[in-house]
Amino acid sequence: MEQTPELNGINVAHMQEFKKMCGQDSSKADHNPTLVGHWIGGSRSRVEFKDKVLNVGGPGNFDAMQLLLASLIACDVDLIAVHAAFLGLKIENLSIEVTGHFNLQAYLDLPAASGSGYDAVSSIVRLSIPGATPEQVAYLKARCERSSPIGDSLSRAIPLRLEFIATN
Repeated sequence: MEQTPELNGINVAHMQEFKKMCGQDSSKADHNPTLVGHWIGGSRSRVEFKDKVLNVGGPGNFDAMQLLLASLIACDVDLIAVHAAFLGLKIENLSIEVTGHFNLQAYLDLPAASGSGYDAVSSIVRLSIPGATPEQVAYLKARCERSSPIGDSLSRAIPLRLEFIATN
């Protein structure tokens, strides 16, 4: 099937070229973003990345734990859109529902059997792609299971380093 220049909002030729370039030089796929967060007051923070700003916490905003699930959703939506476009498939409808469980006892400095992070996360992907074969849908599911950067990050232990600089 001949691919159009843009499918599912994805510039297919550009993404194919990027994929080829990353296959030839893996360093082209490296990303190392640095974000900076500032306390606004209460449980609100302002997170900055280059010229982008996101308010987290407080009335009317997602809290940090909700944003973690939102990041998984956004990552998988992007991944499905790109790989469907690689396959020449036009998405008619795509939604992802993610649910997670966590307990705040450790966050509140109360005795807790486990940490304060998510101990379970599950997703339901609802996808309408007219003409997609069961094999193509299985391929898209496998991409979510194996290639989602957020899903991969959540499924394994990531070393975290914390440096604390306090001034008086």
